[in-house]
Amino acid sequence: MVQYNFKKITVVPNGKDFIDIILSRTQRQTPTVVHKGYAISRLRQFYMRKVKYTQQNFHEKLSTIIDEFPRLDGIHPFYGDLLHVLYNKDHYKLALGQINTARNLIGKIAKDYVKLLKYGDSLYRCKCLKVAALGRMCTVIKRIGPSLAYLEQVRQHMARLPSIDPNTRTILICGYPNVGKSSFINKITRADVDVQPYAFTTKSLFVGHTDYKYLRYQVIDTPGILDRPFEDRNIIEMCSITALAHLRAAILFFLDISGSCGYSIAQQAALFHSIKSLFMNKPLILVCNKTDLQPLEGISEEDMKLVMEMKAEALKTVVGQGGEATTDDSVLLTMSTLTEEGVIAVKNAACERLLNQRVEIKMKSKKINDCLNRFHVAIPKPRDQKERPPCIPPAILEAKAKQAAEKEKRKTEKDLENENGGAGVYSMNLRKHYILANDEWKEDILPEILDGHNVYDFIDPDILQRVEELEREEGIRQAEDEDDDFEIDGTELTPEQQEALAEIRKKKSLLIQQHRMKKSTAESRPTVPRKFDKDKQFTSERMGRQLSSLGLDPTLAIKRMRSRSASRMGRKRERSPETRSADGGDGMDIDGDTPSKRQRLSRSRSRSRSVSRPPNEVVPGEGFKDSAQKSKAIKLAKKSVKKRNKDARRGEADRVIPNLKPKHLFSGKRSIGKTERR
Repeated sequence: MVQYNFKKITVVPNGKDFIDIILSRTQRQTPTVVHKGYAISRLRQFYMRKVKYTQQNFHEKLSTIIDEFPRLDGIHPFYGDLLHVLYNKDHYKLALGQINTARNLIGKIAKDYVKLLKYGDSLYRCKCLKVAALGRMCTVIKRIGPSLAYLEQVRQHMARLPSIDPNTRTILICGYPNVGKSSFINKITRADVDVQPYAFTTKSLFVGHTDYKYLRYQVIDTPGILDRPFEDRNIIEMCSITALAHLRAAILFFLDISGSCGYSIAQQAALFHSIKSLFMNKPLILVCNKTDLQPLEGISEEDMKLVMEMKAEALKTVVGQGGEATTDDSVLLTMSTLTEEGVIAVKNAACERLLNQRVEIKMKSKKINDCLNRFHVAIPKPRDQKERPPCIPPAILEAKAKQAAEKEKRKTEKDLENENGGAGVYSMNLRKHYILANDEWKEDILPEILDGHNVYDFIDPDILQRVEELEREEGIRQAEDEDDDFEIDGTELTPEQQEALAEIRKKKSLLIQQHRMKKSTAESRPTVPRKFDKDKQFTSERMGRQLSSLGLDPTLAIKRMRSRSASRMGRKRERSPETRSADGGDGMDIDGDTPSKRQRLSRSRSRSRSVSRPPNEVVPGEGFKDSAQKSKAIKLAKKSVKKRNKDARRGEADRVIPNLKPKHLFSGKRSIGKTERR
């Protein structure tokens, strides 16, 4: 199946751009340095190459234009006539013919000047011949400038044409302007055609797609057609006539029986009879639209007679295409695109008629004979006269009955709201689901306040008895909870232990309260550095006092904390005097009994410094099961970045290609002997 995609046609440059493109390419792609000391054969070859290369580029560009534009005689008649209506076939062929003539002229010019260059006797003469050849080629291109501009306009317009497949299942909508054609295609497809209450809103063909019985159908909305002679119709109307004439489609002829489109039924009937020759051998359906304004039964007798005549003509087209006369319902249909009444019925009828016609045509074709011998239809024969009714188990029947009962949709509050005036009008009854001994009590009105008291407090006569029962039950549950509590009871402890327990509980409650306060103000509380903490709650002295009170030596903990503090972390580590003396031997002799302050500090720092972790040691949470696996992973990671580091890449995403040829060293015209510095 041939697909027409005019969006892929290459852009056509104008005359000036065309010349600039070709000449700049010739300058870039051919040698540019020549000397009069060269042999004459080398000079001739130099300029002949330029002329031939320019001619070849012109030939390729012009051939691309000629080949990519469709030939009106070689494409589908629908597209051929549509392009003729839109762009005038004579102008179109004339423009392409001028392009072809220019291509031949440029080839002839190049051939003539290459012959002359073979006999050039000096550098100057060869150069003059080259300039003359390129100048004449550019003159030819300048002369076809208007044709190039025309073809570029045609290309832009063709790229905006809808993609219509002339051979697929198609539904065509036609009729007078403003009768509801665009509204119908918007309803049954995802197309978004502009709809306005005036004539000729649709000025070109619009395409949408819909599905019926798992098959895709192409729906085409055509511009409105007026009842006038063929010669007086404009381009917009001729688009519709072209589609009606060449597309094998189901035709939906729309009638506005309300007259709101500005045309009477008699005028619409006259249009139908003037173009009915285009409907032959095609499924035709008359669609009476806008029945919400005027039903079909309410029109006058004269108009009804005209509608019946059109219906009879539609039945003739069915008989003319070889089929049997169908029922009246499938030829004349009514609908309203505003209320969407009958829209789906019209779509289904058109698709069904078109599908049946296509099946009949295929059955009558010769291809079916090649396929029939592959089919075998088996028809079973009865073995006896005994009746064998279907046997359905009772469980299945019960399940089906239950399923049918569930299908009965119960009314929801949304349905009741829509039935009773909608939102803002309907008020939901909150009492209808009350569970009471008597359903009549649901609508009783209860006073809320009576004699200054809340009535609901006194409704239950046995309320006091129930409160006592609840209190008794609560006491029993509290006693059970106390039995299950494993907290330390104060009665089993000595007075000193009781005081300690009270202190612990008090401290615990204070901590909980502090945590809750911090948690409640965490979002709004600013982060304050510790040096601005006026309370000094967490200090090394306090920690030392607390550890000492517990009977522990706080020295190591305080040293560890000081070694990790920010003031110590920023300082430079100094070499100890012992190390200096050991390294150089020139250090001062220091008594071992009385170490200086610097020695003591360096010793404490060296003791407090933690031992470095080996790289292959496994840390919980890293995902390695042992050190061997971690060592292997580190080795693979180093191996993976080895090539990247070798290429001096910054990372995996570094795609920079280094400039191996700096422009200032490798560009320009150079004489011999200037490249030593490289």
